[in-house]
Amino acid sequence: MTQITPTPFAKPFAATVVPPGSKSITNRALVLAALAHGTSRISNILLADDTIVMLAALRKLGFDLQVDEPGHTVNIVGSRGKVPAGGADLFCGNSGTTIRFLCALCSLGKGDFTLDGIPRMRQRPIGELGTMLKNLGIRIDYPENVGFPPIQVAADGLPGGRLHFGVLQSSQYLSAILQIAPYARFETLVDLAWPQTSWPYVAMTMRLMDEFGSTPELIRDEDTHNPERIVVPRVPYVARDYIVEPDASSASYFLAAAAIREDARLTIKGLGKHSLQGDVGFADLLRKMGASVNIGPDVITITGTGELHGIDVSMADMPDMAQTLAVVALFADGATTLRDLRTLRVKETDRIAALANELKKLGAGVEVEGDTLSIEPPEHLRSATIDTYDDHRMAMSFAVAATRESGITINNPECVNKTYPDFFAELSRLAG
Repeated sequence: MTQITPTPFAKPFAATVVPPGSKSITNRALVLAALAHGTSRISNILLADDTIVMLAALRKLGFDLQVDEPGHTVNIVGSRGKVPAGGADLFCGNSGTTIRFLCALCSLGKGDFTLDGIPRMRQRPIGELGTMLKNLGIRIDYPENVGFPPIQVAADGLPGGRLHFGVLQSSQYLSAILQIAPYARFETLVDLAWPQTSWPYVAMTMRLMDEFGSTPELIRDEDTHNPERIVVPRVPYVARDYIVEPDASSASYFLAAAAIREDARLTIKGLGKHSLQGDVGFADLLRKMGASVNIGPDVITITGTGELHGIDVSMADMPDMAQTLAVVALFADGATTLRDLRTLRVKETDRIAALANELKKLGAGVEVEGDTLSIEPPEHLRSATIDTYDDHRMAMSFAVAATRESGITINNPECVNKTYPDFFAELSRLAG
């Protein structure tokens, strides 16, 4: 097993960082461009494990695309809502967005499609998406364990219809359905329970659909104004040139590194009030903890004040930020409680259990009750070797602690290749 032991920064830093393109936006834009009429040019795409498997799978499905890797750009000839291949076996690695989005995409085809991934992927549920597709008229089967990959789609086009989407389901299932719904034979309506998990990701999907020319209608309850129904018109996508904004999740690690060091100053370019990504809200959480934060239309600047305090917060809208915030909590005065972490149990690893294990190694007091994680920071962090569970966010989050304290070793740092291959190099540049 490989390891890395980052050297703590000797002094406060001042730096500007432009993270790579958003994984979430890249994989959505690739799907929409593949279905559009005409040729799209998608710029600033992320080239990492999760997007590389998406690109490879789209090629195997017969889509015509040319990738300029040095330029982080892809040209895609849209198929007008068709799937060119008459069947395929698709390997999706451990990319949840890839297997869920493509499972839905394959339903627009004609033929038999099988989607699978690494052993961990076979432990990540997909049954609720399968049920949704069945309710829309698609034949779904599970060759091994019902509700888990591998999953088979026997496709003959998408009939469409009406669905109910509950509060406990993954937002990626809803995004997967919405993206293909413009090409259903009948109008697709989705009735929503509230509150939804990770709603900002659904909002991102609908905004991207609008960018490509097909605008879902969001109907709100007259009394509560909560979303209660999405109506997807049968309006096809139109090709366009699109620039992917930087990844807000990747930005969080650099923002956190500044927040935990007094007088450090960090600017993120390309993200701000106009961002599509809900994870930009992480900067507001750092502000609540005591950091100095300024958010402009497309820039975020944070300055460490040396006076962080614990907070009690729901992470339902940005669950991928829980690990970063948990590490920041190690440097706060008082306990931090993270709530509504249900979806973390079925990510790349059981992130609640993984966080509890590794925070304790550093000396923190940790309590887990259901989907709530409470962290009592230690008086002094201990030296420790951090296991990452082949989870990129475990590696990047705990590397933030290593910028402040010596003796923190990260096992299997290569797992960051899933979303940010240059992460450790970028982090080390903050030291100057």
